[in-house]
Amino acid sequence: MTTKLSALILLMSVLTSGPLSAHHSTAMFDDKQQITLTGTIREFQYTNPHSWLIIDVTAADGTVTSWGFEAEGPTTLMRAGIRKSSLPIGTKITITGNPMKDGRPAAAWIEATLEDGTRVNPRNGFATR
Repeated sequence: MTTKLSALILLMSVLTSGPLSAHHSTAMFDDKQQITLTGTIREFQYTNPHSWLIIDVTAADGTVTSWGFEAEGPTTLMRAGIRKSSLPIGTKITITGNPMKDGRPAAAWIEATLEDGTRVNPRNGFATR
């Protein structure tokens, strides 16, 4: 291969790889609506590229629905002071998020309040009232 051809292939590879490193879309969430639910933490999936806080919400008729709230990945959460151990299973929580457009029980996590009144924001961490 010639040097010019090799350079051209390298340049094209670099230029076309940009979209691959782009951030994941939040298009599945309706950013014009917010929901607020109260439930119990069932699981905190502290994973990349996005973490998920799973809560069980009990309706008036006693049925339980598991809701997933998407947050940033562990690096961003750690910078905000949120560790996997910060939100243990069984903790009562009231959480607000932008719901999924298709109606599935999931949302983009905006802010949450623990039973003791401590607020938790996935970007800014903990705050007390």
